[in-house]
Amino acid sequence: MALMPLLAHLPIAIKTQRKQIGTLLTGRKSRTKPRDFQIPFLFQLSSKMPTKKTKTRKLRGHVSHGHGRIGKHRKHPGGRGNAGGMHHHRINFDKYHPGYFGKVGMRHYHLKRNTTHCPTINLDKLWTLVSEQTRLNYGKKPEGPAPIIDAVRAGYYKVLGKGKLPKQPVIVKAKFFSRRAEEKIKAVGGACVLMA
Repeated sequence: MALMPLLAHLPIAIKTQRKQIGTLLTGRKSRTKPRDFQIPFLFQLSSKMPTKKTKTRKLRGHVSHGHGRIGKHRKHPGGRGNAGGMHHHRINFDKYHPGYFGKVGMRHYHLKRNTTHCPTINLDKLWTLVSEQTRLNYGKKPEGPAPIIDAVRAGYYKVLGKGKLPKQPVIVKAKFFSRRAEEKIKAVGGACVLMA
């Protein structure tokens, strides 16, 4: 049998059932009670089977190694790699790699991406951008300078008017303010500073 040498490389658990594999391959009926057994696929046994034991010696005794008479073997008659994609290999490129050559569209040199990006924050979350200790320190000295909250540095561009502000003056820097937010900030004695 051609497949019988493969049985020597099967796992140990399968070697015990070698007789049943032989009966399946030869077609002879076994006298023993048949068991449910499936022949494992060879690709499942690829880790168990040696793929290359010895170096190949094919055509080593022949001078031209299957390339005609001496000196007739040409090196790269069609060019190396992707050479000739628009010339003698054009059929291959048009069929299997359409759109490989050429340009499409125009380049925009000063393209401003994502112009609608505008993260927002509400007034009730505004004091979370500074530490609680900072707020308490400024609250102890109401006559002193008002704290500055930079929303842009924290990653927010627009201040919205949801929520209430503590009655403490504050200077808020942002790119945009809603009408309600501006009214509430000025109502507690604060100021809105627009940033570019």
